Amino acid sequence: MTQQKRLGLVLGLNIVMIAALIIVGVASHSLGVLAAGGDYAADSVAILLGIIAIQIAKHPHGHPKATTYVALVNSGVLLVVTAFVIVGGVRRLATRTPEIHGLSVLIVSVIALASMIVAALILGKDADKEDLHMRSVMLDTIADATAAAGVAVSGAIIYLIGGAYWLDSAVAVAVGLVIGYNAVKLLKDVTTALHTHDQP
Repeated sequence: MTQQKRLGLVLGLNIVMIAALIIVGVASHSLGVLAAGGDYAADSVAILLGIIAIQIAKHPHGHPKATTYVALVNSGVLLVVTAFVIVGGVRRLATRTPEIHGLSVLIVSVIALASMIVAALILGKDADKEDLHMRSVMLDTIADATAAAGVAVSGAIIYLIGGAYWLDSAVAVAVGLVIGYNAVKLLKDVTTALHTHDQP
């Protein structure tokens, strides 16, 4: 299966999950779920740009490093998402976390986790070795799966004990840190690749 077809399928999964995560996040008052939704939205933009960049790179007059520049944009967007999520989480922890509907958080997070596992299988185990854009998509997918698992655990605990709403904000901050770590790592790789390309 071509890169474009794989990316198209993963994009479809992301778009479906964005809607579900935002709706459930607002309804359940979960910052963790909303953070995941924001991350999926950023990833979807990056994937769409990547599909366009692949076409540009293949064009006779296109730029061979188009997908690398998309990876650069992706890392920047992820850093912005990281800042919003961490600031929001810390603010809630410092004030008062509203009542979280744990069961809704658990269900949508388990679905999100499953969708990201499917996305990783679609991308293939060697996707991170193809080019920097595919690597960025795979890193995003793994980070999303990890985040979904964390949010699911917090949702389960909140549902079972009927409290500990602060866990949602704490997990949101943790999700932000995971996103940020991967964004910085990707930014470093992209910068190195662009610098190497510009060397005489």
